[in-house]
Amino acid sequence: MATSPGTVVSSSVSSVFFSTQPAPTCPMFDGDQYKCDVIVGIRKTVASLSLIGCLFMIAVIWLFRKYRSFVQRLILYLSIAAMLDDVSYLMGDLHPDGTLCNFQAFLLTFFEWSVLLWVCCITFNLTLNIIWMTRTDKYEIVYHVLSWGVPLILSCLPFIGNHYGPAGAWCWIPNQYTHWRFGIWYGPLFCLLGVMVVVYTCITVTLNRKVKRWEGTYDPDVERNKDLLKEDIKPLRAYPFIYLALSIFPLVHRIQNAISPDNTVFALVVLHALTSPLQGMVNAIVYGLDRETIVRLTPTSIKVHVTFFFIL
Repeated sequence: MATSPGTVVSSSVSSVFFSTQPAPTCPMFDGDQYKCDVIVGIRKTVASLSLIGCLFMIAVIWLFRKYRSFVQRLILYLSIAAMLDDVSYLMGDLHPDGTLCNFQAFLLTFFEWSVLLWVCCITFNLTLNIIWMTRTDKYEIVYHVLSWGVPLILSCLPFIGNHYGPAGAWCWIPNQYTHWRFGIWYGPLFCLLGVMVVVYTCITVTLNRKVKRWEGTYDPDVERNKDLLKEDIKPLRAYPFIYLALSIFPLVHRIQNAISPDNTVFALVVLHALTSPLQGMVNAIVYGLDRETIVRLTPTSIKVHVTFFFIL
């Protein structure tokens, strides 16, 4: 899940960065502060757990030097983006319109886009691996430019005309700027998710066909393809699916919000707050259940690698 010449410019910049309005009360649910506190509490709790999950994945990849593998580096980059996204979620109090609110909205937009684009890069990598049996290591720099550069540009656009501000129980693009919400985030998100669903379906069908075709045969090319499947495809294929699954409730909430902006559904906001920051935690569970990771996560193995890590 995540915003004009002379005096006008000065006034706009001042309102974006130096507003000193008092702390707002709950802007939703007819001012029911308890419900807003519940939403903020859920969001912060899940973000905290997700942050711990991201730190776990980063620590394991770094401690066991898994980053030497391109596939593990892709997981590392996704984990870093998700970790920083969780930091923006942890800032999710009811901030007044001003510097802190705009900064949180900027971070949220930037890292939501970064997580999405790293998932897209992983999906692209899987597509080339499975359908064309080609490695994509040579695109690593391109992935970085895409997954950090594009979010930076898009997250800066809402500063034009001061389109960041309080947006319900957190700061983002306010409800009255629906066209900005869908132009900056939800429109591209719909398109990319649709493409990922189609591509992921093709990947699954193609993979199942190839596995059945390889059964009971021995051929050097087939064995190389099996090694590619084991090393490059299996560790990555869960992450696009996790992102797609966790995007459902935020999308449903924002569609309902666009159709009926004056009718906030508490259950949808709760589900949105619960699933938006969940990426890191679910990723960590999937990563921790990997057989190779389980084998390495023993006290003896951790002690040996910690000692070896600091010696070198």
